[in-house]
Amino acid sequence: MAAPRAYWKGTLKLSLVSCPVALYPASTTVEKTRFHMINRETGNRLKQQMVDTETGDIVEGDQKGRGYEVSKGKYVEIEKDELEAVQIESNHTIDIDAFVPESEIDKRYLDHPYYIRPDGKAGIDAFAVIRDAMKDQDRVALARIVLTNREHVIAIEPL
Repeated sequence: MAAPRAYWKGTLKLSLVSCPVALYPASTTVEKTRFHMINRETGNRLKQQMVDTETGDIVEGDQKGRGYEVSKGKYVEIEKDELEAVQIESNHTIDIDAFVPESEIDKRYLDHPYYIRPDGKAGIDAFAVIRDAMKDQDRVALARIVLTNREHVIAIEPL
């Protein structure tokens, strides 16, 4: 089995200390069994279509858009350029904001586990200093990262 590929590469930053790091998925779906919807009569795979909820008509790709529901059943259409204007650009930095006791992290908010490790020899020492300090103080780092054009708050714990 091949080594996992980094999901994200960037810099871990704590005040004036920074080091290059990479995120790797802690779980995989490679072994997951996947089922597809099929037509029982023909055995052919089915595909989904977008359907207008009011008219029941099939909506073609060039007619699809995005909208924000302002009240029940009333939408304001958002243009593609408007969406692009508010997208967050990734600066490829994990900014550590605070250190908290692990007991203050509600596990219900944790959803996608990743491993983080130094990316190359240049960051090994700085990474080790941050990791060992968290381990010695029994703390978890709260940080911000931009993934897929959205900012996420992450918890970094030494393992």
